[in-house]
Amino acid sequence: MGNLGVYIQVPFCQTKCTYCNFHTGVVSAGRFAPYAAAACHEIGHHRALLESVGVAIGDVFRPQSHSVDTVYFGGGTPSLLEPELLADMLQALRTSFECSFTEVTLEADPETIDAQKAAQWAAAGFNRISFGTQSFVDEELKAAGRMHRREDIYRAVPILREAGICNISFDLIAGLPKQTHASWPQSLSEAIALGPEHISIYMMEIDEGSRLGLEVLQNGSRYSAKDIPCEEAMTEFYELAQVELQSAGYVQYEISNWAKPGFESRHNLKYWQRHPYLGFGAGAHSFYGSQRWANRHDAAAYVATISEDKSAIATVDTVTPALALEEEFFLGLRQLSGIDLSRIERQYGISLTEKVDELATRGMVVKQGDGLRLPASKLSVSNEIIVELLRSVPVVA
Repeated sequence: MGNLGVYIQVPFCQTKCTYCNFHTGVVSAGRFAPYAAAACHEIGHHRALLESVGVAIGDVFRPQSHSVDTVYFGGGTPSLLEPELLADMLQALRTSFECSFTEVTLEADPETIDAQKAAQWAAAGFNRISFGTQSFVDEELKAAGRMHRREDIYRAVPILREAGICNISFDLIAGLPKQTHASWPQSLSEAIALGPEHISIYMMEIDEGSRLGLEVLQNGSRYSAKDIPCEEAMTEFYELAQVELQSAGYVQYEISNWAKPGFESRHNLKYWQRHPYLGFGAGAHSFYGSQRWANRHDAAAYVATISEDKSAIATVDTVTPALALEEEFFLGLRQLSGIDLSRIERQYGISLTEKVDELATRGMVVKQGDGLRLPASKLSVSNEIIVELLRSVPVVA
């Protein structure tokens, strides 16, 4: 029996952070229950809804073939929903699939957490909380449009521990407006001192999909756009995080992720290792075999479509062998353990010996037996290395 991951998207927030480029919205709480009901309906009728738009699901949903072992509620801010609604969606999974949950993650913002919620989450089956911490400096949080403050993080962590949730992850962003060479080490040290089992470090993305990114590209000054650290500084922040987290006992297992031994994100590893996963909710993505598909992004349109017992899928794409090979490298080499190069060469009928040897001589990759990985010192330029590697790959039919 193979293991299947499930992602449930909750695209609602209290406010839109300036740097956010996700399809999320600020809506009234009255829309939460209808959305959760729609997600439950989609889960319960997944097979018919997928077949109606031509997704070739094969035996992926037969209980004897796959068991759901990881679930990830992302957003948005799923912790805004009443715990009962979150529990309903988990129960819908238990009813519709063979389930053997080992990791059930809920994304949560610190200011949304209280003792009653935490107890209900634990009772429903959530055993991992991913905090949108971002920074421990109030000035940076304000500039980014975050609702929480440093004190909310310190208040929330003990509440989760008391509820019996012993797997907590923090997100930090390197490159927030007003972040400095003095404030970044402060956020790092305070995060480490609180002892989460997992820490993610993300580099600030500048693109036109966010208000802040667009302002920077247009050379404007709103949203503290002039106070973003330069790219060189962001790289230095990332490299400092590598040193400090390793010193504190965290193991870097992926470009953006560190964990205490045994606490790597089992769900996210499915993405990087190209294992099958299903997505439910507005904007959720799925992958199985040679197909990827995605639901429509607009939450209201999603609810309306599902309520008519129609599929909310907006796109279905075939993963060609050439694209699959690209994914093997771009996703696989994000992991510090790297990839099984021999398997890939056999599976895709290619040989990369000459190019790999050249890159290894330059210190860009490390070849060990059948494996290939990027050295930790080169992770900040991983995309450039992977692109150079792929240029030497013959066309895969």
